[in-house]
Amino acid sequence: MLDQATRRWRAALFVFMLVAGVGMASWVARTPAVRDALGVSTGGMGVVLFGLSTGSMAGVLVSGPLVRRYGGRSVMWGGAAVLTAGLAVTAGGAQWSLAGGVFAGLALFGSGLGLAEVAVNIEGAAVERRIGRPVLPVLHGCFSLGTVLGALLGLALTAAHFPVGAHLLAVAALTAAATVWAVRAVPAGTGREAAAEAAAGPRDRLAALRVWRDGRLVLIGMIVLVMAFTEGAANDWLPLLMVDGHGVSATAGSLTYTAFAVAMTVGRFAGGPFLERFGRAAVVRASAAVAAVGVALVVFSPSPLVAGAAVVLWGLGASLGFPVSISAAGDDPEGAAARVSAVATAGYLAFLVGPPSLGFLADHVGLRPTMGVVLGLLVVAALLAPALRPRGPRVAATAPAPRPDTTTAAAVDDGVGRP
Repeated sequence: MLDQATRRWRAALFVFMLVAGVGMASWVARTPAVRDALGVSTGGMGVVLFGLSTGSMAGVLVSGPLVRRYGGRSVMWGGAAVLTAGLAVTAGGAQWSLAGGVFAGLALFGSGLGLAEVAVNIEGAAVERRIGRPVLPVLHGCFSLGTVLGALLGLALTAAHFPVGAHLLAVAALTAAATVWAVRAVPAGTGREAAAEAAAGPRDRLAALRVWRDGRLVLIGMIVLVMAFTEGAANDWLPLLMVDGHGVSATAGSLTYTAFAVAMTVGRFAGGPFLERFGRAAVVRASAAVAAVGVALVVFSPSPLVAGAAVVLWGLGASLGFPVSISAAGDDPEGAAARVSAVATAGYLAFLVGPPSLGFLADHVGLRPTMGVVLGLLVVAALLAPALRPRGPRVAATAPAPRPDTTTAAAVDDGVGRP
């Protein structure tokens, strides 16, 4: 039976990821309206969008060291403030047709999201160790659910010709209110190192590199790279893949992506019982196989209808790889924050940087053959899945709860186990 503090801690992380997903999808859904408001070309819009990518990468790269120094809750506070400010600045830039304002707002939003998401993953891993059951799949499912809700809201407001600036400003206000409630429920100190270690200068800066000396962690990192790449490839290319590769309409391409997002959400919410019954390795091996079947049908099927239906398999198969890899990275309480941070950072960078590189290959061979790269990588992930098996038995869920006033990661994480 969960105590009230742990239950609220878990719920707070779910709420945080849900509103982050709503914020992201709200922006994506209104991208055409923002482009029209700015009066820029497609190339000019690409420059504006670069703000989101650069901000996200910057936030992801600095989040782990900041968590080790200040703790997850402090970094979540900072990330929430920056991403909320980013939404507000983006709303103002769209309202007053300022391309520079939208660029700056997206850079802030991406930075805040990158900061917060690594910290939230570290917090989620700590909750898993506390209760001895999978939490991270549902945590990431909340983000996926938020993107679905945000996209539907954006579509409705677009159809109603609601001003994009007012829309994004309202989402910023919702995000601020929800994250203030959520972060207050997170105990202080999770992921923070002892003061002497945090002040170790160069040793602190090399912490993320030292953890990669663990061979098992390297294999887990390879799995998360593949699964994040698989998810990101669909996010970046799926609508265009259906339009250019299968000749469907733009509307059908968008609906196909919506089906993928819904499948991702369902897979993450439904994955917990399968993980508890069959274990991480078997589930991720099966997930990679399912995703591979989906990608293969999209690439090789001559029927647009079959390819469109196959994206459901793609989404279901890709849904669990990232959160389960994060879970496996934090098996041992000692040093868990550094390992989770390293694997999460690798996954987010693969998600952000890897899929766009497919465009260079697609220029020469086309999008459908290019997705064969994803198919081959999924085979690799299936072969590496045994690395996800737990190192030791999980600790009973009755372990004492972490004290909110602790100042080191060891104090927070002592006595807790990990699936």
